[in-house]
Amino acid sequence: MDHAAEAQRTDLMTITRHVLNEQGRHPESRGDFTILLSHIVLGCKFVASAVNKAGLAKLIGLAGETNVQASKHHHHTLSRDTRSSFLQGEEQKKLDVLSNEVFVKALVSSGRTCVLVSEENEEAIFVDPALRGKYCVCFDPLDGSSNIDCGVSIGTIFGIYMIKHKDNVTLDDVLQPGTNMLAAGYCMYGSSCTLVLSTGNGVNGFTLDPSLGEFILTHPNIKIPKKGKIYSVNEGNAKNWDAPTAKFVEKCKFPQDGSSPKSLRYIGSSAAYKKIGSMWDDSVLYEVFPMSFLMEQAG
Repeated sequence: MDHAAEAQRTDLMTITRHVLNEQGRHPESRGDFTILLSHIVLGCKFVASAVNKAGLAKLIGLAGETNVQASKHHHHTLSRDTRSSFLQGEEQKKLDVLSNEVFVKALVSSGRTCVLVSEENEEAIFVDPALRGKYCVCFDPLDGSSNIDCGVSIGTIFGIYMIKHKDNVTLDDVLQPGTNMLAAGYCMYGSSCTLVLSTGNGVNGFTLDPSLGEFILTHPNIKIPKKGKIYSVNEGNAKNWDAPTAKFVEKCKFPQDGSSPKSLRYIGSSAAYKKIGSMWDDSVLYEVFPMSFLMEQAG
């Protein structure tokens, strides 16, 4: 293979090209959704750059605040029936704060959002009427922040909803069921930067090419294998599990059919391991629903 010639190819399927192709499937589209996704991609690129130089730029460490997973939540961050008695506090890291600012500014400046819900903000952010669009974005700007100091994979998770009445948006408009989600994805910052995206037509993975500054399609049409050998769960929460969850984990560890037990891998980052089964607080909005959307699309 002529690698020099291969490197010069210009017909690569970039994420921009992919999203435009998806837009073409909807003749009535005005491009608003495409513009919104492009701003999310821009935010991912910025955070990827910040993560790569976090140690040099002194972005590792605590910022002295607490994010909204703390025990005393503002009522704007939780749906009426998802409050939990075992919420845990997480001190914000410097990189958490920076990542949150990046995505808030990127989403607001797109002119396509009317309300934002971030793990790092105690209240929903209602966009100024002059800049409002018709979409709500729920996101965790930097999931797995406890892994920052040791170089383990961390990531951004997001889900997008449509808001029917953007000029009169309320918190109730945010508390939609996951079945209303239009698109979801996550961007994982590790040995490479990978963005996994679904707009409701399957799941595709893109890898950031640093030399081009573009996400290139590297994992088309991702599907979940019929059987897996690994399970991921925080067993520190075992005392809070319901009976079906406890029974499932027990079956993974001690199968009764003579098969080999599953291997446990837990890293504390939803973007690294797509854990959706044992999270019951406000993370439903920006972790469980987006990951469930991706799992369903990849099923």
